[in-house]
Amino acid sequence: MITLYLFKKEAFLVEKSTSTATGQKGSFKYIVAVVLIAAIGGSLFGYDQGVVSGALSFFSVHFSMSQATVGFVSGVLALGAMVGCVVAGWMSDRTGRKPVMVTAGALFTISSLLLAISQTVTILVIGRVISGLAIGMASTIVPLYISEVAPARLRGTLVSANQLAFAIGMTTVYIVNATIANLNSTAWNTAMGWRFMFGSGMVPAIIFFVLTPIIPESPRYLFGRGKDDKAQKILTRMNGAESAKKESNTIKQSLQGENKGLLRELFKPGVRFALMIALLAAAFQQLTGTIAVGYYAPIIFQKTGIGTNASLIETIGIGVVKIIFVAIFMVYIDKLGRKKLLTWGAAAMAIALLALALIFSIGKFNMLMNILIMVGVLAHTAFYELSWGGGAWVIMSEVFPTSIRGRAQSLCSLTMFLASYFVSQGFPMMLSGIGASWTFVIFAIFCLIMMWFAAKVLPETNGKTLEEIQADFKK
Repeated sequence: MITLYLFKKEAFLVEKSTSTATGQKGSFKYIVAVVLIAAIGGSLFGYDQGVVSGALSFFSVHFSMSQATVGFVSGVLALGAMVGCVVAGWMSDRTGRKPVMVTAGALFTISSLLLAISQTVTILVIGRVISGLAIGMASTIVPLYISEVAPARLRGTLVSANQLAFAIGMTTVYIVNATIANLNSTAWNTAMGWRFMFGSGMVPAIIFFVLTPIIPESPRYLFGRGKDDKAQKILTRMNGAESAKKESNTIKQSLQGENKGLLRELFKPGVRFALMIALLAAAFQQLTGTIAVGYYAPIIFQKTGIGTNASLIETIGIGVVKIIFVAIFMVYIDKLGRKKLLTWGAAAMAIALLALALIFSIGKFNMLMNILIMVGVLAHTAFYELSWGGGAWVIMSEVFPTSIRGRAQSLCSLTMFLASYFVSQGFPMMLSGIGASWTFVIFAIFCLIMMWFAAKVLPETNGKTLEEIQADFKK
């Protein structure tokens, strides 16, 4: 509902301005429909990443796992995602953006089924790896695809729809997890409940797999492959005849002289800087500590003394906050710009993490402390979604030339999941080794570094077409 309200508001403004300027308005409703279908891939990313937070405490007991095995099963998703990123980058530049999304939908379905019927830890790990492959492919291609079909003035908002879908997917699975956990006994949840948690992911996965073939291929990809007539028709339907003609000319000019799909294009002057910006944005997004909070929120809450099921219910609060603040981010990303939101968000996250460090250093948990910890976790989540949560994906999807964008995006996603893997692997060991206080302090330091990066290094890309951004970097 939040997404539809935002899109309807922008649709009125865009259709009005397009109609006035050209006399032949495009179909913004069509753009919204295309974006919403593509963004289901983001919801599956959130669903598959969030499901483990509820299932973890049950399947770890079912299989009598050690702490190291628990960390590996949680973190192996990122390893699969890294491979998925590479596959998506190569495949999207060779066969197009759509086939990657269709393949991801099939893999999401297979992984959910495999996890639900796992009889050994080995099968569970294989299911998590396949889930990671799907996540790597979807997280690489969905923001890239949306950025290529979105009008320049709304690109930040529309690319952020992927992050909103991620938050909705994660919140939905938190609710599913809590419902299953609270309606059944601990013994049943340990034996069967976690299977239903994993299996529920088949529903959105099948929907994504069925709907994705309906949407068009990226017009920028089609221009790059010499399919000008087909690309022109798609642009015309989206933006109107006059605007489509101007945009197609700009895209064709930007493609002249580019070597199709060659990675060495990334190391040309100007593009090297874009690569550095995008890779740092990818790594920084995970060094905020958000993946640690998302995976291990129930464990954090259990440290305060509340029960497992209660901690799952509190975790739903994180998902609700994500949805609300991603929606706010979508409103302001194209109004305030990238630099301001990322700078302010990093500073606010640092404050929230330092507050959590202080609370845990006291070491006395009661109702008041539980509330303060909950507020700290939710504040960190809110500021993350207002800034780096969607902002990093927006930056990564904007800065590369069309001919290399798929593989370049895959490098950024690969970097992000590599950072995610180390954070998810290291967080439980950090909690038990140096304690919660110093763990949060370390993440706070990273947030302060990110604040400096956004304020002093990151260029503003707001309101520019992808081709204008590309030309700016080349200068």
